[in-house]
Amino acid sequence: MENREKLLEIKNLKQYFNMGQPNEVRAIDGITFDIFKGETLGLVGESGCGKSTTGRTIIRLYEATDGDVLYKGENVHGKKNKKDLKKFNRSMQMIFQDPYASLNPRMKVSDVIAEGIDIHGLAKSNKERMEMVYELLETVGLNREHANRYPHEFSGGQRQRIGIARALAVQPEFIIADEPISALDVSIQAQVVNLMRKLQREKGLTYLFIAHDLSMVKYISDRIGVMYFGKLVELTTAEELYKNPLHPYTQSLLSAIPLPDPESERTRRRKTYDPNVHQYADGEEVKMREVVPGHYVYCSEKELKQYQQSYVK
Repeated sequence: MENREKLLEIKNLKQYFNMGQPNEVRAIDGITFDIFKGETLGLVGESGCGKSTTGRTIIRLYEATDGDVLYKGENVHGKKNKKDLKKFNRSMQMIFQDPYASLNPRMKVSDVIAEGIDIHGLAKSNKERMEMVYELLETVGLNREHANRYPHEFSGGQRQRIGIARALAVQPEFIIADEPISALDVSIQAQVVNLMRKLQREKGLTYLFIAHDLSMVKYISDRIGVMYFGKLVELTTAEELYKNPLHPYTQSLLSAIPLPDPESERTRRRKTYDPNVHQYADGEEVKMREVVPGHYVYCSEKELKQYQQSYVK
């Protein structure tokens, strides 16, 4: 993995709200990770852990409090001229959680999808513009007749397909999917995830897939990062995370996934995470450390040795 091209580098990223006030919120508190070209990095954690804020800060919906977001080696934050900002906005797009709230109800689907096409001047004529819209609709499993309808005429799954088509319209390289399936029925979730995987293969896309459903994240992700209260506490491949979850918080998340066996569901014990277990001594350096190659855990030097001793190969 390390030999692959780094598309995105996040370095000690911080996002604080109400900074310096009694109600200061450290939504992101110094996280570091990379995303490689062509992969899907899943970012999971409970509500309020900072995962959605991470996605929004990466794409500049929020200005970072501190740290760096490097996209192809260039810093995303800070001053940019209009031309550079336009180029950045075209290369990075976002799919939002609520497929209805993110679509303008007063605009026809054709205009919703073509917004980016119009802003970036990608069509030379109205005919070419509509042909691009029709092609995008067909790409996401809809048809050209849907172009003249309004968002309220569609189901939740169809609306999310429209949201995906809108994101694809400017031919981005990197897409942040912020809980794109959480508002959908389970049967529709699988359809949307399968569509995203298909598009990734065909178009060489790179994803940051944000979710709280670990079972679905495993299905789409190459690697998974686990967040807890603004910190990244574990990062490794999807297969490794399920086989060898090391951080107690990760273990508690995985133990909460229901099993399709009623008998085992009745008897198995779920693990709960107690943050007080991690009351580190003053001066004890706690950071992301590599337990085994490619498997990182937020821990002290003492905990690192314990993880390495108990590691199951």
